[in-house]
Amino acid sequence: MLHCNRIHMFLRVIATQLPGSYQTSHESQTMTELASKQRPKRPEFRNINAFTDLTTYRMTPAAWVSILHRASGAIMFVLMPFIIWMFDTSTSSELSFERFKAAFNIGMLGLPGFVWKLVALALIWAYLHHFIAGLRHLYMDATHTLSNEFGKSTALITLASSILLTLVLGAKLFGLY
Repeated sequence: MLHCNRIHMFLRVIATQLPGSYQTSHESQTMTELASKQRPKRPEFRNINAFTDLTTYRMTPAAWVSILHRASGAIMFVLMPFIIWMFDTSTSSELSFERFKAAFNIGMLGLPGFVWKLVALALIWAYLHHFIAGLRHLYMDATHTLSNEFGKSTALITLASSILLTLVLGAKLFGLY
């Protein structure tokens, strides 16, 4: 091992003395000199306390889209039995379709139809937001477009379009047009 180290040192000395060769700054310093230098202080990362810090913590639009993307996925998962019931009841027969319409007009299970329409509206928003945010993520992955400006602008477009489409479909659901 000692012999290999001597050969390596010899080759380094020869390489630095050849014309056109250069030394990087750390090659001309010894290990003790490198270790004794004062390093800049590393940034301190801390956890966010949900009770004290969230009221003052300002999130970017991209962070909101990311959180809402997860929330919309969870809403669709939790409402999956309702989705299956709606599909089954609306396509089984004419009688079951009338029962489906009555659930949204009159109500069912002791809840008025207005509540079931709000649940359907939440499901509409969750689907639209999840779909649009998913398209945003696919586009960013496919084009490798990663910048703060692009992330902010696409996040705002995602939020605005999902809310706008939800309002349009909600107006149809509640019979405004």
